[in-house]
Amino acid sequence: MPCGVSVENMPTYEVNDAAVTHARSLIDDGRYDTTTEWSDAAPSASDENDVVDERGYDGFGAWHLGIDPEASEDTKSRYAFPFGDFRNVNRAALIHAKQRASQNDHDEVEKAADDVLEYLDARAEG
Repeated sequence: MPCGVSVENMPTYEVNDAAVTHARSLIDDGRYDTTTEWSDAAPSASDENDVVDERGYDGFGAWHLGIDPEASEDTKSRYAFPFGDFRNVNRAALIHAKQRASQNDHDEVEKAADDVLEYLDARAEG
């Protein structure tokens, strides 16, 4: 844990059910990337701001598996555990989200990321 960060200050994320549904729909439509590393595919802060400007915070949040219910609805910090680049679901992003959730004891988000990852793998193999 980073210096100066205590467990008491860590958000308790809930699963963003709408994002899970969105991810599955994108996968069903063939809108996924199984090869690009997340470090190469992750949107920049400018890309994030463009999405907020174009689609609002709900549109931004639709690409994140976790919600911090204590954070203001009109902030990017309300959303965590991104799963794509605002165009496609990224397999590496799902793995990253699952690992981060596991490391920080966000069990429900970890399970959601794993479920979407398994769904993607089944579709990509099929």
